[in-house]
Amino acid sequence: MAGRWKDFGHYGAQGAPGAEALGIAIEHMVTGIASPVDTDRGLAARLNYLTKTDAGYEAMDRAGIHVSPRTLMAWLAEERTPNRANRSRLDTAYWDLRRRNVATDLKHRLNNGGRGTRVEINPVDQTGVDRKHQRDLSTRSISVRGVWDRAVDAWMNDDLAELDAIWDSIIEDLGSDYDAYSHVSSIGWAA
Repeated sequence: MAGRWKDFGHYGAQGAPGAEALGIAIEHMVTGIASPVDTDRGLAARLNYLTKTDAGYEAMDRAGIHVSPRTLMAWLAEERTPNRANRSRLDTAYWDLRRRNVATDLKHRLNNGGRGTRVEINPVDQTGVDRKHQRDLSTRSISVRGVWDRAVDAWMNDDLAELDAIWDSIIEDLGSDYDAYSHVSSIGWAA
């Protein structure tokens, strides 16, 4: 993306780099426990999910939860409540494990048996741009194939450079005005 939109926002356009929008759109596909971690139900559900598998214990370790087995058992039995910092870590561990557990499903859904996914690209918001500086941009729709495994892996690894390279390969298929979509207001799909 180097060199494009050098002074993005100079005239008042608003949006985000396409790579970020791609990561956000993938993230929105991940669903999980709706109850907040600071409620009894939300805390119990997260602890149950995290303590069912070795991967859950690994996620807790990555999140910095280092408590004795006795303390963990007291949390599970609802005899003790984790402090605010540990509740936050439990929430982080839960979403980390959830993301890892759904990555394969996301790839499958987005690849759609090789047919790919139809992506809607909404251009930058130019409502704050003087008319003389506005670009003529419209919402674009494109079928995206062959990049979803890489995209989900890059999202999992928080690899913005790889997501940027993937976004560049996606918008190249838009033709001569692809550069106008290096920044977008949002992207979305139904998968």
